[in-house]
Amino acid sequence: MSDKQNIPPTPSTGLTEEQAASRPKNIVTDAAGKTVWQIIAGNLFTPFNGLNAALALCLALVGSWRNMLFMGVVISNTLIGTVQELRARATLRRLRLMNMPEAHVLRGGTERTVKPEELVLGDLVILRAGDQVPADAKMVSGTGTADESLLTGESIGVAKAAGDMLLSGSYIMTGRVVARLTCVGDDSYAARLTRSARENKRPRSALMLEMNKLIRLVSAILVPLGVLLFCREYFIDDVALASAVPSAVAAMVGMIPEGLMLLTSVAMAVGVVKLGRHGTLVQELYGIETLARADVLCLDKTGTLTTGRMQLQQLIPLGEGVDENALRAALSRFLGAMEDASPTLDALRAAVPAQVEEPVSSLPFSAERKLSAATFADGTTLLLGAPSFLLTQEQLAPHQGRIAALSEAGGRVLALAEARAQGEADAAAECRFLGLCVLSDELRPHVRQTLQYFARQGVTLKVISGDDPRTAAAIARQAGLDMTAAQIVDASGLTDAALAEKCGEGVVFGRVTPAQKKLLVEALEARGHHVAMTGDGVNDIPALKVANCSIAMPGGAQAARQVAQLCLLEGDFAALPLVVGEGRRVMGNITRAASLFLVKTLYSFALALLVLFLPVAYPFQPIQLTLVSTLTIGLPSFFLALEPNQARVRGDFLHTVLLRAVPGAAAVTLCALAAMLSHAFFGWTEADCSTLATLSAGVMGLLMLLTVCWPPTRMRVALLVAMTAAFVGAVLLLGRVFCLSTLTGPEGIALLVLIAAAAGVMALTTLLMRRKWRKK
Repeated sequence: MSDKQNIPPTPSTGLTEEQAASRPKNIVTDAAGKTVWQIIAGNLFTPFNGLNAALALCLALVGSWRNMLFMGVVISNTLIGTVQELRARATLRRLRLMNMPEAHVLRGGTERTVKPEELVLGDLVILRAGDQVPADAKMVSGTGTADESLLTGESIGVAKAAGDMLLSGSYIMTGRVVARLTCVGDDSYAARLTRSARENKRPRSALMLEMNKLIRLVSAILVPLGVLLFCREYFIDDVALASAVPSAVAAMVGMIPEGLMLLTSVAMAVGVVKLGRHGTLVQELYGIETLARADVLCLDKTGTLTTGRMQLQQLIPLGEGVDENALRAALSRFLGAMEDASPTLDALRAAVPAQVEEPVSSLPFSAERKLSAATFADGTTLLLGAPSFLLTQEQLAPHQGRIAALSEAGGRVLALAEARAQGEADAAAECRFLGLCVLSDELRPHVRQTLQYFARQGVTLKVISGDDPRTAAAIARQAGLDMTAAQIVDASGLTDAALAEKCGEGVVFGRVTPAQKKLLVEALEARGHHVAMTGDGVNDIPALKVANCSIAMPGGAQAARQVAQLCLLEGDFAALPLVVGEGRRVMGNITRAASLFLVKTLYSFALALLVLFLPVAYPFQPIQLTLVSTLTIGLPSFFLALEPNQARVRGDFLHTVLLRAVPGAAAVTLCALAAMLSHAFFGWTEADCSTLATLSAGVMGLLMLLTVCWPPTRMRVALLVAMTAAFVGAVLLLGRVFCLSTLTGPEGIALLVLIAAAAGVMALTTLLMRRKWRKK
């Protein structure tokens, strides 16, 4: 909506409450986040939950109630996943509320403080230095300077006066203005940009892509195989319905990695809550993973390496008869006369206390004049501004080299001069040069240590900025990045092809447009890199939305924060290594635990296929698989998923998991098949053969857990001991519950032989697979 829609003009006293109640509000549709019911439904109505419920119904129809124990695991998984996701949601909502800005609006002639979403179309908002424009607006009165670096990438103030437009996402640097909101909510510039960014969804996480491949494969095989197994036993072997159904259900339950997706979600959700306590808002659950995988980190200068604030680096007295004390006194007097707040003046006031003295007149800084001035009652005029605008060529010439060197080192150089004239007009010709004030961008806390951390981890760092490449390079050097002159790239004169060619060798890229930032990220990804991008401005959004991992810095545009996967809410850059650590913990532990789940899926699938073609019954009952999977997979995997792990994420998820899972699956398949064949060879009962298969599968599951827990730690040893004790206790004390019979002497010896043979098969298979993997 805009002025073109014949909206009635707003009176100078602002809208009344009655008028505001009938106007469209500044509410931006939030595409991110789930409602409570969506979270509950997402965890409850899953394909695997539906399949498990159908299998439980089949068991209930034939009265096999004991074998329905696996539904307890399904219900527990659903509850745990729902509770963890609700906790993560509550954490995110709390963090968003804590960081919500306030707006000042004129209603009925009175200035009020409201939330941004309470503003309406046509409201008169009052904006002072440091305020962010909450929606698109047209200035009604006042003058000031706007910082549009969040839109353009260049940290240069733009003068604004009545009639000028202010776009949402920009900041007021100096002055006080009153502006009328012309576009609110989803119609505002920032909202439109955010919406267009969300339309192009970035690729999902590598972990989820691999996990979905596995789920689709299992789903495609599971039901047909289970139906074939039932038909074979019931129609061909004439097995009773009460036995054929549990046998088929056991095969299908065994193939379902029911806890794997839950384990992934819970591990991610725990990471979300932990990072939220450290001031990092995770807006996409798998953003934790994507940063852990990054091998290139692209950094914006303003707002990322720096805080966006300035700091006084040094005072250099250069005037005749002027020492540092005299220069400091003159600067203190000047600062006391200026009422404006700006990054430059704030930095000077922080270093030099302002002397309170009422000036006769003052001239605020403007982008056109490049200077500001104050005239006092004794006839003294003090001027502060860019040397080339304030000084004559004769005054400037002796110091030109020094000023240039300071500028190339990343400093912002201002000259302070004194004139005995009433006003600015005569000052330029008669001013006396007092000295230089050298300011620099303030680096974020711990930025050097953070960049050193990424460098040690083998992550390539690149600075991409809309500023002058020399300035950006100077800041990068202060932050600890080393580079040669050839690695400093000015993008302003390069074609897209030439810029893409330099993406590998360049370290600092300056004068980069928003489209070029996106091009650089895409060029790096095309070379096989996993790219993380930080930014704080609207100008960063095109690059953020195509990066593998997007990180919004604190104090930036709301649009950038909405698009990013991760948002740093505090000024501490050191939160990034914490995110990487959480990502590595999640990825490493999920990869380790996933191999346990896949062992059961693989041996259940293999046994189902063998049973279709061999004269043997399926070796397990559902309740027996529940015992084995709970103590060798389910419970251990949750403990392992939450332990510390700082190993760098490497390799392909599925290949890594298969490398670990196939040996264990092969061993269990051998044990179970041999146990069931003993019915035909030795005449042992099917119940005894099933017990042999269950016990050998449990022991091999514990051996597999031992390999996953290697190298041992106190927690891993305690976990292994606890699971072993629980398994032995369940077999000895609850054997009847789990359909386990008492073995005879020969059967006990057979069990030991099976376990020894299976352990040898597992070791041999592991060795062969590792050799094959190394050749690849």
